[in-house]
Amino acid sequence: MSTPKMLKLPEVLAELNMSRAAFYRMRARGQGPRIVKLPNHQIRIRRADLDKWLIGHEEASVA
Repeated sequence: MSTPKMLKLPEVLAELNMSRAAFYRMRARGQGPRIVKLPNHQIRIRRADLDKWLIGHEEASVA
């Protein structure tokens, strides 16, 4: 069984082009991707969870 790809918060913020403060505001509203809190209080986000969250926020184009 392979280990899932875990992204550090700065990697996620860079991919989303989002500030840390905006990310935490979004999380506080319950709108962010699933996170994993490590014992040292750092945050990781599984690549699959981020991709799933992004797909859930796609909008259909209007023709």
